[in-house]
Amino acid sequence: MSGKRSTTRTTPDEPDGVRTPLRGRDAARASVEERLDALGRGTGGIVLVEGPAGIGRTRILAEAAASARRRGTRVFEGAADPDAQFVPLGPLLEAVLSGEDPLAGAAPLRDLATSPGRRFWLLQELGDRLREAARNGPLLVVLDDLQWCDDLTLLTFHTLAAGLSAHPILWLAAVRSGSVPSAVRTTLDRIRQAGAHELVLEALEDRAVARIAEDVLGAPPGPDVLRLARRAEGVPQLLVELLGSLREEAVTIENGTAALPAGSPAPRHLPSVERRLDQLSDGARELVRTAAAVGGTVTVALLADLLGRTPAALITAVREALDADLLTESGDRLAFRQDLIREAVEAGLPLPLRQALRRHAGLPPGGPPATATEGGGAAPGDAAEADRLRAEAAELAVTDPRTAADRSLQALALLAADAPERPRVVAETIPLLWQTGRVAQARALGADTLAAGGLASEDEAFVRLALARLSVQFDFTEAVRQARAGAALPGISPTARGRLLAMLAVGLSMSGEHAAAERVAAQAWETAAVAGDRTAEATLTTVRSAASFHRMDLAEAFRQAERSAALADALGVSTSLWVPEALWHALLSNTAGRTAEALAATEEGIRVTGEQGRTVATRMWLMTRTRVLLETGRLSDARADAEAAFPGAGEPGPGNLADVTLRYVMLRVALHTGDRRTAEAYAAEARRMRDDDALVVRHFGAWMLALMADHEDRPDRAMAALDAVMTTPAADRPAYAGLIDPADAPVLVRMALRAGRHERAAQAVATAERRAVLNPGLPFLAATAAHARGLLDNDLAPLVRAVRLYEDCPRVLARASALEDAGRKLAATRRAEAVPSYEQALALYTRAGAERDAARVSRRLRAAGVRRRPSTARPDDAWPELTPAETRVARLVAQGLANRQVAERLSLSPHTVGSHLRRAFTKLDVTSRAELARLVRQRDSGE
Repeated sequence: MSGKRSTTRTTPDEPDGVRTPLRGRDAARASVEERLDALGRGTGGIVLVEGPAGIGRTRILAEAAASARRRGTRVFEGAADPDAQFVPLGPLLEAVLSGEDPLAGAAPLRDLATSPGRRFWLLQELGDRLREAARNGPLLVVLDDLQWCDDLTLLTFHTLAAGLSAHPILWLAAVRSGSVPSAVRTTLDRIRQAGAHELVLEALEDRAVARIAEDVLGAPPGPDVLRLARRAEGVPQLLVELLGSLREEAVTIENGTAALPAGSPAPRHLPSVERRLDQLSDGARELVRTAAAVGGTVTVALLADLLGRTPAALITAVREALDADLLTESGDRLAFRQDLIREAVEAGLPLPLRQALRRHAGLPPGGPPATATEGGGAAPGDAAEADRLRAEAAELAVTDPRTAADRSLQALALLAADAPERPRVVAETIPLLWQTGRVAQARALGADTLAAGGLASEDEAFVRLALARLSVQFDFTEAVRQARAGAALPGISPTARGRLLAMLAVGLSMSGEHAAAERVAAQAWETAAVAGDRTAEATLTTVRSAASFHRMDLAEAFRQAERSAALADALGVSTSLWVPEALWHALLSNTAGRTAEALAATEEGIRVTGEQGRTVATRMWLMTRTRVLLETGRLSDARADAEAAFPGAGEPGPGNLADVTLRYVMLRVALHTGDRRTAEAYAAEARRMRDDDALVVRHFGAWMLALMADHEDRPDRAMAALDAVMTTPAADRPAYAGLIDPADAPVLVRMALRAGRHERAAQAVATAERRAVLNPGLPFLAATAAHARGLLDNDLAPLVRAVRLYEDCPRVLARASALEDAGRKLAATRRAEAVPSYEQALALYTRAGAERDAARVSRRLRAAGVRRRPSTARPDDAWPELTPAETRVARLVAQGLANRQVAERLSLSPHTVGSHLRRAFTKLDVTSRAELARLVRQRDSGE
């Protein structure tokens, strides 16, 4: 987002502010004028302008805005910026709040944009303001550089553009064609579905090129100038920059014609290329410059050798260069998008350095030789090349899954639709796409393959297995459906059947159908044993661990979880069915009160999967870490992790794992911090979850609604929400007594007693005590049982015992709750003795940022006669807007540290650091790291 950037913006064909007439875009301009005419008659809509870098998208938007103003139409203009993407909704906020005529009543949008929990209200508020403004006349909303927009801007844009289609509002957006983030692709798909009118800007024709050359040079171009101009390949930005750089020193006007001296001009610096280079990270910039020195097309292996790095270490740099539209893929090599760009980059390198790089690459000092540029592309039907690409994909699957997925897709492109090996390549490609975050593409590939029909049973089985693996994160029921359908196919191999049954068991277990999962797992064990398949064994061992957990045998659950993780580690991620088997061990540790162990495991999981480029696995680890951070009382960090881990707009459905982790965590954080609006938004999500096909999602939804009702002091409604999922202890679902975590037992007892449901309270206590008895080595379980018993019996002794037992594990909120309950019991008869318990509880709540709980304990202290409030001063009074976690991040960023360096310093994930930083930018009303650094210096120096 550009934030406070000037609204005067140099368009692509106006280098250094020199404005030239718009040439060669008559059709595009007429189309926009037609839409503006319709807007004047009260008809809104969406216009999408697409094209490569420098093609003139921004110029079309500027011309449209000027034309709209001449018609008396109110215009709001915003643009995204790759250097300032931290402020949520930045480009749209710039549009409606900047300029001479800002949108009335829109100022509160800045506050609403700070949290995903307020997105519903944000959409409502902005939609209402735009509707009200449109009653007074038509509106044009301009949004440039969609490819750099933050997720919240994308969500708001496609939601409001479709939702306000009946109003006289025209949305005019521009996006760079080619490689864009998945969230942007999804936004484009959605606005197209909403009826967007598309304008694709192509390269200029020779006539327009000649007219622009005359505009820049002041005379019609001669043949030599036209030959040079054609090197810009019809891209107006490059054309104007190239000719402008020659205008003063090389071009002469002879007989009224612009001409060049004999010989080709030396390569020139082009400002637009330099700007795109400056937007890259240091590593990507170094890679692009090295590729320019080599010339022609170049392999990643050669670049890695020249840079002294491994090919895997170049993953991010290569992706950046491709996304910046500087480089493109040419077969299995990289090439510059245009040779003129390569020359401009090369011109910025000292000659000795260029020559040294070429010598090191084994190339002659002149232009690119045949050995550097040849290689040709394989023709469709080249089975040998497809096999080579498949082998390369298999080799890269662990270290570089994104490149592996690209290789696998290239292999598919070489295979005919009826090639016998094609379905197996599809089955290999789906997990690679899924693991690197291209979920929609993976699902579409599998669905299209199944829909085409004619598959052999074995091929269909492996395609369904791939889809079942993909669906486990998003849709437990779909995972069960795909695995069950595949396992039922006739004549498939024991390996295929065993793996499908293993995934069916995982799907059933995650859905909450534990007895069914155990039955299927027993069948899968037999099948896997016949095949000698240790891959299926690793997954089935996880299912066994989950079954032991739900029988409350945590010792056996840990034993099986450790075995499963060891098996999966030995096999490697490329063969694992359920990608992060070790993740279950971390969840188990957290539930058992071994929170420090769980936190260490999640941090290691985030680090390793991040380095490997396994996007989905990283997100699953982040989801797990949100639960751990919540229970340890790091509420701000838990919320930041949850925001970072939310599935992107391009992923299918709300996501069952997001339902049972992220939404649950966000609701709990909102309740502890007193953020009622966010809590209400997630309670609305809980109502949707209550109708999900998966039992576990319905259970979480019911528990979230119960927590919300309890927060509203409506215990009867809380218990009514739980009645649909609460069961008596039984062999199938003994843990399903209305609890998500053992520490919820005291919460449920309190709810039930307030509602007069003593039998439900007694049931929760019985379950907690049984769990503690069955697992005597886990003091946390004994603490939750004692806490629940103390509440049920209104007995101080168990409450005091719970406080002592909670000291042995870092469950801050659970211990604070026990201290508060002990203080409440003491206050009834021995008021003075209640004060120390209350003060300890207050200190713990305050340190956790649980403002609502701290306020409640403060009221109890005043009722106990304490007129002084224990110090709850912020750790840093210079930053009253920020939480302590946000303050720590902001200070380190202001020192010049990158997000990854801050993450390492604070033992956080880079995703979490980014989330804290976005909140800090919004709260402090800054739009860049430089602004933040200046503010830190000012406040620290007391200016």
